[in-house]
Amino acid sequence: MRKGFLLLAALSGFMAVALGAFGAHGLKNVTSAEMIAIFNLGVEYQFYHTFALIVVAFSGHWLTSRLIDWAGYLFIAGIGLFSGSLYLYALLGTKWTGPVTPIGGVCFLVGWLLIALAVWRNRVVELDD
Repeated sequence: MRKGFLLLAALSGFMAVALGAFGAHGLKNVTSAEMIAIFNLGVEYQFYHTFALIVVAFSGHWLTSRLIDWAGYLFIAGIGLFSGSLYLYALLGTKWTGPVTPIGGVCFLVGWLLIALAVWRNRVVELDD
């Protein structure tokens, strides 16, 4: 098991729940419905990739490829860049974060491809019953 990734997944999950609650309850009197939707999209993708980090953490039982570690790093970067830029834009109106969001999306895409490549390269090991 990749303990560090599991720890980061737990912290990311905690933050996603907290940010989701904030978005649902704390933002409705502060910003527009459009900005709340953008904020919630960041929360949604953070949740998806929190679960992806859990997959990375437990895949160590079956996959020994360093590609899995790189996928985890990319998921973390993607959460920071994609979700983080959406949070900043929705809360502060920072338009400079617009070009950052797709970079985070690319991190997510490459992370998923690295997992697929690690699985494809993995040799099947037969277990005795």
